[in-house]
Amino acid sequence: MNSSNIKICTILGARPQFIKAATVSRAIKNHNAETSHEGIQEIIIHTGQHYDDEMSAVFFRELEIPDPSYNLGIGSGTHGAQTGKMLASIEEVLLREKPDWVLIYGDTNSTLAGALSAAKLQIPIAHVEAGLRSFNRSMPEEINRVMADHLSDLLLCPSHVAVYNLLAEGISKGVAIVGDVMADALHYAASKIRDATDICRKFQIQHKAYLLATIHRAENTDNIERLQSIISALNSIDETILLPIHPRTKKVLLDMDLRLKPHIRIIGPVGYFDMVAVESSARMILTDSGGIQKEAYWLKVPCVTLRDETEWIETVEKGWNRLTGADSSAIIEAVNNFAPPPGYTPLYGDGKAAKYVLQTINKGVVGKIENV
Repeated sequence: MNSSNIKICTILGARPQFIKAATVSRAIKNHNAETSHEGIQEIIIHTGQHYDDEMSAVFFRELEIPDPSYNLGIGSGTHGAQTGKMLASIEEVLLREKPDWVLIYGDTNSTLAGALSAAKLQIPIAHVEAGLRSFNRSMPEEINRVMADHLSDLLLCPSHVAVYNLLAEGISKGVAIVGDVMADALHYAASKIRDATDICRKFQIQHKAYLLATIHRAENTDNIERLQSIISALNSIDETILLPIHPRTKKVLLDMDLRLKPHIRIIGPVGYFDMVAVESSARMILTDSGGIQKEAYWLKVPCVTLRDETEWIETVEKGWNRLTGADSSAIIEAVNNFAPPPGYTPLYGDGKAAKYVLQTINKGVVGKIENV
């Protein structure tokens, strides 16, 4: 199969996937501009897992992602109901489009539904960000990523650790290290983001004189004891904290009447460029987001991860990320005393992961482990 007749169906549904997919969509556009053949056709299927403007449309505009060919409008729901609706709707599209590949990203319900739909129809699957493991099966994301990996034909890994995780589960065929497409996204954002003065003025903060906090994972928002402990820590910290609030977190805070002190400045979800800007300008980041852990590392901003484990263990091993879980005293201690070591080691590729993703799909690698 050559690139003149490849049709790829890309499955998207959640904010982090829009950021990742934008890099590959740009690589496809560049590839097609450089070839005299028909090029690669990308059909974007948006499940609607994140469906409002602040969580979805703004990312398509900012990142210049082509408009979805299909918007399934699934919306929220329980894991089973949401995944089931996606599975039925994606299957209809795949039967109509008959793609050569289905491209999935990360570990959401959209990822799992896309993988299941394609596997049932015997359409080859390429999984970007394959091989990540938290080793915590109570996380829905862990179930999704394990299932997706075991269904995929191409496993596009960000690191050697991801490859070792797959080997431990008996997966060696079709595995390639391509790096992390989010590094590509960050490089792209660097030419677009507001400068520190601009972003600080917008949110009335001072450069390197505030903490940035994000809380959205179900393990924290659905567990009242964990959320109470995290909020208690934030309330006890004597620094300005900027908190872009996820809709799920906002609802839980209101439902449980958890009060935030005035030094915690709540803002709505922000676009990708503004998010990168406030990350780079922060003194420290407190988060339960996997993507933000990596961005903090790349931006050389100390990170405190509000989880008991992380898939991005290299950031911890290099000393730039500390795991505190939801322990209030551990969070406060880290904010007051944590500092990364001198020196810095680049992680997760050279910022050309999207290019390597396309090269690997183009070759249709289905053999042994390959480092492209």
